[in-house]
Amino acid sequence: MTTKQAPAAASADAASALWVSQRQLSKAEIEGGSTFAPRFDANGLIAAIVTDQVRGDVLMFAWMNEEALTRTLETQVAHFWSRSRGKLWRKGEESGNTLSVVEIATDCDQDVVLLTVRVEGDGVACHTGVRSCFYRQLDLPNPDVAAEDLVQLSPKRA
Repeated sequence: MTTKQAPAAASADAASALWVSQRQLSKAEIEGGSTFAPRFDANGLIAAIVTDQVRGDVLMFAWMNEEALTRTLETQVAHFWSRSRGKLWRKGEESGNTLSVVEIATDCDQDVVLLTVRVEGDGVACHTGVRSCFYRQLDLPNPDVAAEDLVQLSPKRA
């Protein structure tokens, strides 16, 4: 799969009116301070994990570029960068199942954001029409027996 790079503005050096570049901060400030300094990858993207406000379960994973993160912060509606389509998208723009952001957290080195959301519309986050994109689980092989078959997928247990 070819990954289309996000527009040029987002980079490891990216900064906006809403955050600062990591180059302006020490490691201690990035990991323990109160300044938001997201670290975008070489393609100008940052990982975004989305969880449900009520149940706490993971709904989806997507990528954000600088513009998607900015729009999400400004509107409190989740926006993402589509690597396959090479464009910005607002979750729910076609389905009506928008993600209203109630909280955003970041990890220790600020290269992942965690969005806590309220799912609007029909209450589904996955494009397949189910509540969560994580609706299947791997049937793990017995670690005490040599694996001879492919790992299978099963419907996720509640």
